[in-house]
Amino acid sequence: MIHKLLIANRGEICCRVIKTAKRMGILTVAVYSDVDQDALHVSLADEAVYLGPAPSKQSYLCADKIIEIALQVGADAIHPGYGFLSENAEFARLCEQNNIIFVGPPIGAIEAMGSKSAAKNIMQKAKVPLVPGYHGDEQSLDILKSHADAMGYPVLLKAAAGGGGKGMRQVWQASEFKTALEAAKREAMSSFNDDLMLVEKYLTQPRHIEIQVFCDQHGNGVYLFERDCSIQRRHQKVVEEAPAPGLTDDLRQQMGEAALKAAKAINYVGAGTVEFLLDVDERFYFMEMNTRLQVEHPVTEFITGQDLVEWQIRVANNEPLPLHQKQLTINGHAFEARVYAEDPDNDFLPSTGRLTLLRAPAESAYVRIDTGVQQGDEVSVYYDPMLAKLIVWDMDRSKALARLHLALAQYHIEGVTTNLAFLNKLTQLEDFKQANIDTGFIEKHQTQLAQYSGAQSSTLVPMAALALMLKRQQHKSVAQQDQYSPWSANNTWRANETYSETFDLLVNNESHQVCITQSENKHQLQFNINYQNQSFLCTGVINQQALISTINGHKTSLPFCAHDLGYTLCHPSGLVRFSAVAADLGLSEDNNQHHNFAAPMNGTVVAILVQKNESVVAGQSLIVIEAMKMEHAIKATKAGKVTEFYFKVGELVDGGAELLAFDTEE
Repeated sequence: MIHKLLIANRGEICCRVIKTAKRMGILTVAVYSDVDQDALHVSLADEAVYLGPAPSKQSYLCADKIIEIALQVGADAIHPGYGFLSENAEFARLCEQNNIIFVGPPIGAIEAMGSKSAAKNIMQKAKVPLVPGYHGDEQSLDILKSHADAMGYPVLLKAAAGGGGKGMRQVWQASEFKTALEAAKREAMSSFNDDLMLVEKYLTQPRHIEIQVFCDQHGNGVYLFERDCSIQRRHQKVVEEAPAPGLTDDLRQQMGEAALKAAKAINYVGAGTVEFLLDVDERFYFMEMNTRLQVEHPVTEFITGQDLVEWQIRVANNEPLPLHQKQLTINGHAFEARVYAEDPDNDFLPSTGRLTLLRAPAESAYVRIDTGVQQGDEVSVYYDPMLAKLIVWDMDRSKALARLHLALAQYHIEGVTTNLAFLNKLTQLEDFKQANIDTGFIEKHQTQLAQYSGAQSSTLVPMAALALMLKRQQHKSVAQQDQYSPWSANNTWRANETYSETFDLLVNNESHQVCITQSENKHQLQFNINYQNQSFLCTGVINQQALISTINGHKTSLPFCAHDLGYTLCHPSGLVRFSAVAADLGLSEDNNQHHNFAAPMNGTVVAILVQKNESVVAGQSLIVIEAMKMEHAIKATKAGKVTEFYFKVGELVDGGAELLAFDTEE
């Protein structure tokens, strides 16, 4: 049996593997970079060893260094997780050469599926249905474009060595092809060190259905049913569910058997996922095979009652599969929602910062949280922005969806912008409830999803005002000798008058005027808050990062935190960010500068697309920033020319920094 397992990864998947390994009595070893030295996965492991600087190419992608550490600590096996080195055949070969068990498939299977183009050829020979496309080695612009032109637009460019939506671009017309190809190649080289591309016909209304397969070293193979991963943005999955809604038993069996056929074609061993596109006519097409554990594997675990990481470890230990196909059944329905540090209202740009508040819903037989972060952690620019996975289960889809809605309402994060409110809106759309989904779901419902629907309650403004007054009370200096002295008060007390104050409160970027009178009743401060000609009698206390308030007899307790920009209350219907509006003393100067060319996030300049003083048109891409495995192009808002670039390719930039000087055409 494996004695000591090194996990060559970080974050939530590392934590996930550690939990199962510990339950199986296996010692665990974590590795960490400069920015991860205090990370959750480091504290959970039995041992942790420093790996290198923050950039993944200098740490988590250093195969030789990881092998060296494994030998140093006496690890007899390595689990690669997903991403990083999980589908790297050379890393698996290094493990074999050093007599370390690689908890993954054989080297040959990784190599066979490592190139999407080679994989297509293998699947074609195995008679697994394929999407029409070009998978050849000739990579000139003219050749690739000629195949795209022949297929007809739209087409999809995909990195042959890719995964996770990296190095992938939709091309809707011929004029976009060159720019899209350059961006896809650049992103593929950055993510996989390989820019070989393939071109496929883009299906406009497909569902993304993947089959979980498992094979052992004794010739046994099973499929653990399917997952629907159609809800995506930028070709990256956002919400997954199992089983796929509306799939007939016959179609499920056809797809499962096709997936096993694909696995057997490459003598597969271990956990793998065969991904298909399911068209509206119920025809399905092989897309790719991921030779690793998938991010969304927990939904399969929920509906089958199996621990797939345990299966991986047992298969790697040369044990037979725990169950045969006929012993596997589907029980209930499960959803997974990926919680990202990103801004859905700003093209899903990643967000960085410190997690000043993190309150997850309570875990139970129905709710599971897979995460690698904790309150106080810093979300950096170096890694994927996923913070956690929220997984729920119940006996059927509608009940599981109700669980998901409740759990999302109970999930509160402050310090970075997240997609929690977006997930809540998305999963409450009627089309989602009715399972009318395909891979274009988010784009089709963009208008509805973009409509701001912040926290809703008539008492939100009074509640925010109450919190502000209570924080004032807390801020009294500890040096004050007489807390009842009017000279010690930090409010607008006046002799022989009832305390009263009128001020403007900024709540979720909207200004509200409130009038507050204060009194003391049975040693408890009472605030009578007048807002929109209504009177609210309020009492409360701020205790252990929560506001416990009673407003007109209605008592509630909400998570609460302070930060640089003010305060945040976590209401069930959304975050409530608020602060007192500072008095305008006429000292500020509005120079009316409009920063069109500021970096939207901390990141690295990866491309400068135009020459200095070159004439450009509105909408033309000028410079590209990369952060958290994502590229963002800064575009010209008007016709004109760039007169100066302030950064060079390869340089780091801070979010908000001006990137270039631009003159518009008169």
